[in-house]
Amino acid sequence: MYELIIIGGGPAGMTAAVYAARKKLNVLMVSKDIGGQVLLTARIENYMGYQYVEGYELIQKFEEQVKQFPIELVEDRIVAVSRLNGGFEVKSQSGKSFQGKAVIIASGKRSRQLNAPGEEKLIGRGVSYCAVCDGPVFAGEKVAVVGGGNSALGAIADMVKIAEHVYAVSLTPLTGDPVLIDRVKNAPNLTIYLEHQVQEIQGADRVTGIVIKDLKTGEMNNLEVRGVFVEIGLIPNSDMVKGLLKLNDLGEIQINCICETEIAGLYAAGDVTNVPEKQIIIAAGEGAKAALQAHHYLQRL
Repeated sequence: MYELIIIGGGPAGMTAAVYAARKKLNVLMVSKDIGGQVLLTARIENYMGYQYVEGYELIQKFEEQVKQFPIELVEDRIVAVSRLNGGFEVKSQSGKSFQGKAVIIASGKRSRQLNAPGEEKLIGRGVSYCAVCDGPVFAGEKVAVVGGGNSALGAIADMVKIAEHVYAVSLTPLTGDPVLIDRVKNAPNLTIYLEHQVQEIQGADRVTGIVIKDLKTGEMNNLEVRGVFVEIGLIPNSDMVKGLLKLNDLGEIQINCICETEIAGLYAAGDVTNVPEKQIIIAAGEGAKAALQAHHYLQRL
C-alpha cells in the first residue's frame, strides 16, 4: 500500500508529487499522459518566471523536477476510486489496481472538441482551446471563436481588443450572459455567424481558414483565419468518483479551501475541482496545497 496515490500528470498532479516526495512520502502517480491540457497550449506568457515559454517546454521543466525524486509513475487511466479498510483502491483502464492510504485526484479537464476535419492535426498550430493562454499569439491576425456561451463570449471580448478581425461562429443564438453579449456585439472588428457549424479547419502545417455551414440555408462560407479558438466547454475528468464524491452541476469535484473532499484522506486539486479560474499557476498551487494537507492527514493516522 502506497502512502499517497496521485491521479493525474498535469501541473496540479506533478506539483503535488514533488511536494509529497519532499516530505518523504511513498508516492505513486498514475496518469494517461504527462502534461494534460498544457500540451495543447502553444505559447504561455503568464506563468511566473517565464516571460515566454511553449507549453511542451514548461511541461518538460515540470517533468524534469518530478524525476529528481523517487516517484513511481504508471501510465494508465484511472476509471474507479473506492474506499478500502485503511485507505483507498484505484482501478485503471488496463485492469490494474493500486492501494493507498490517501489519494489526490488531479485528473483535470478535457476540452470539448468540434470533431471537425483538420481539428486534431492542427492543435497547437492555430487551433486552441484557451484564448486566455494563446490569444496574444494572434495579435493583429484574423481569428475565429467557436461557441456561444460565456467562455466563447469571454474569448471574443479578449480577441476583439488585439485581433485584426474576429469571426464568432455559434450553432445556436448566443446563450451567454446578456452583459457579456452587450460588451462585444458592437465591436467594429467582429462578425457573428449564428446557427452556423464549422465543417472543416483548413491548413497543412498551420491554420489557414475554416469552412462554415449555414444551418438554415445549407450555404457554405470560407473564412480566412490564422487562429481558431474552440470555446464550447470543458469536461471534468471526474467519472472515476461519480457516486463516491459530491459533484457540482458542471461535474466538478467539490472541495474546500484546503483541497479536502467530504471523505477524509481523499483530496482533489486543479481543473477537476470547483476552484474558479482554470489556469496553470492556480492548478500548481492547488496541487501543492493538496499534497501538504495529505501529509498532515497521514501524520495524524
